[in-house]
Amino acid sequence: MIQPAATVSSPLQRGDVIDLDLLSWGRLGEAMATHHGRDVFVFGGIPGETVSAEVVAVRRKYVAAQVLSVTRPSPHRVSPPCSYFGQCTGCQWQHVSYAAQLDAKAGIVVDALERIGNFYSPPVLETIPSPKPFGYRNHARFNIWRSTGSLGFTHRERRRFVQIDRCLLMNDRTNELLAQLQDRCGETSALSIRASDATGDYLVQPTLKNPDVPVPTGQKRYRESVAGHEFWVASPSFFQVNVEQAARLAELAIDALRLSGAETVVDAYAGVGAFSVLLSSHAARVIGIEESTAAIADAKENSADLPNVEFITGKVEDILPGLDVIPDAVVLDPSRTGCQPSVLETLLEIAPPRIAYVSCNPQTLARDLAVLCQRYRFETVQPVDMFPQTHHVECLASLSLKPVDAEIVLASASPRRRALLSDLGIDFRVAPSNIPEDPEPDETPERMVRRLSREKALAVAEQESADSGYYVAADSTVVLDGESIAKPADAADARAMLTRLRGTAHRVTTGITVYDAATRRCVTESHTADVLMRDFSDAEMEQSITSGTPMDKAGAYAIQDDEFRPATMRHGCYSNVMGLPACRVVEILADMGCELPDRAHMTVPPGCTIPCPLNSTPVDTSGSVAP
Repeated sequence: MIQPAATVSSPLQRGDVIDLDLLSWGRLGEAMATHHGRDVFVFGGIPGETVSAEVVAVRRKYVAAQVLSVTRPSPHRVSPPCSYFGQCTGCQWQHVSYAAQLDAKAGIVVDALERIGNFYSPPVLETIPSPKPFGYRNHARFNIWRSTGSLGFTHRERRRFVQIDRCLLMNDRTNELLAQLQDRCGETSALSIRASDATGDYLVQPTLKNPDVPVPTGQKRYRESVAGHEFWVASPSFFQVNVEQAARLAELAIDALRLSGAETVVDAYAGVGAFSVLLSSHAARVIGIEESTAAIADAKENSADLPNVEFITGKVEDILPGLDVIPDAVVLDPSRTGCQPSVLETLLEIAPPRIAYVSCNPQTLARDLAVLCQRYRFETVQPVDMFPQTHHVECLASLSLKPVDAEIVLASASPRRRALLSDLGIDFRVAPSNIPEDPEPDETPERMVRRLSREKALAVAEQESADSGYYVAADSTVVLDGESIAKPADAADARAMLTRLRGTAHRVTTGITVYDAATRRCVTESHTADVLMRDFSDAEMEQSITSGTPMDKAGAYAIQDDEFRPATMRHGCYSNVMGLPACRVVEILADMGCELPDRAHMTVPPGCTIPCPLNSTPVDTSGSVAP
C-alpha cells in the first residue's frame, strides 16, 4: 500500500512518499530536489517537473527516490520502451526524449568546464547523436542469481536483482547469446559478454562448465570492426562499446590534429590500437603507448600490416618523457580518472603543437584542461553520444598552442592597483571598465566584490573582443557589522563613514578576477583582512577629508596613508587592504601560464609573500557568484 505524501520534517524512511519539485540533473543521471534541507536524487524524473516519489534509500549524505507519479510533466517526457525501466537502473534516461538527452549532455559538459575548470562560456558544441539510440552496445556485464542461474542487473539503490531476457541497449549478437545462456549460469556470480554484429564473433567470460550451456565460453579475445578495420580485443582490454561512434571519434581526432600525412603522432593510452590504426593513413609515424600487455599484444597484431605504426609497453607517464622524438600531435584517451599530473607536466614541457583529448568523464577533462591551458587553448569541445539512454557522455577537446606574448590588462583606474602591479615589475596596460558598482538586493559583501570584479574583467575583455590577454580586475569594500561600506559620495559621506569606523575593528574584503581570453579560464576569488582603526581626532579627520584622499576609497581611508595613518593590520594581506592582493594575483597569472618577471626580483608590499598563504573562496561559474 502506498503511503500518503510526507508533509512533516520527521526523518525520512524507506517507503515514504514525498512531493518534490525537480531542480536539476544529479550526479548519476537522476533529477535532483531538496526536501527539508536534504538532497534527494530522483530516478525517473526530469528537471522542471513536480512529482510524487517513493524513498528507496536513505544514505548519510543523500536520499534516493523513484518517481511514482508526475503532477507537472516536462515537455521532454516520453514513455520508456523497455519493460525493465525503473526496476533496472542501467538506463537512466529512457523517459527523456532523445533530443533532450543530447542537450542535457552538452549542458553537463559546460557545467563541468565552468564549475571545475573555471572556464567562462566554454566553446562546447552540440552533442553528436548516435546512429543507434538503442541496440548499440557490444559489451555487457551481467550479475547472476545463483539459485536459478539467471542473468540480469541489480538496482543501484534497492540492491534488487532483475532478470533481463533482452536488453534494448545491447546489439543483436549480445542478445542472442543472452538468450542462450539464460538460466544456465548458476556456477558463477557474474558474467561478461562481448559480441560483434559486424563480424559475428564473441567472447564469454568466465569459462562455464555446465553441460547445458549450448555455446562455447571462455574465449580470450574476439574480433570487432570499426570503420572497416577489424580489431582483436582481449578479454581484459578496453574497447569502445559503440563502434559507430568510435569511428566518429577517430574522424574528429583526425580533424582536430589537422594531419597532413607528414606528422609524428603519439597515441597515449592506446589500448588495442584503434586510434593508432585509424590515424595511420594520415600520419608519417604513429607511436602507441599502453601499459596493458594483453592490449599491446592485440595492438601489434591489429597493426601488423602498417609499417608506420609502433607500440611501446609502459605507463604513459614513464614513456612519454623519454621518447626519441617530440611529437607533432598527441591523442590522449585516458580512463575516467584522467591523466596523471606528470603526463600533463610533460606535455607542457615538450609542447606538441596540437592535442586531441578524448574523455568519458567531463569532470576530469575539466580538471586536466585547466592545467593544459597554461600553454594551450582548447578550440572546441565536441560531445559525442557514445551511451544513449544514459547520463554518460564522451567528449573530444581540440587543443592548440596559445600565444606566448599575451599582454596583461588591468581593468581598473585605481592608482593603488596600478602601483601594486608596477612595483612587482609587471608590464601591463590600463583599461578601466566603468561598469556600475551598485550592490544587488540581499547580497553579502563577499559575494558583491567577487561579482563586481568578475563583471569588470569580462566587460573589458568583451569590449575589446579579445582572443588573447590576461584581464585583471578587483573590487574592495569595508565591512563593519556585516554591512558593506563603499566609497563616499561627498565630503559629508566621508565624514559619516570615518566617524562610524573610528576606533573599530573591522574587515576589508577584496574580490579579484583574472581572465585569460585565449583559454576563457576565469578565476574569481575573494580575500578578507582584519583591520584596527585608531581613535583619531576630529581635526585629523577633517584634514584628511580636505586633502581629498578619502574620496575614491572604500570606507573613506587608505591604510597606506602616511599622513593620516588611520589604521593598522591585525591579520591578513596588506595589499589586499590597499585594493589588490598582489601576491595572489601573481600566483593566478603564473598558473594560467602568463610570462612574469622572476619572483626573486619582485618587490612585494609589506606583509605579502610569494607563494601566497591566503585561503581563497572560488567563484561559482555556473552563472552566479558563490556566497
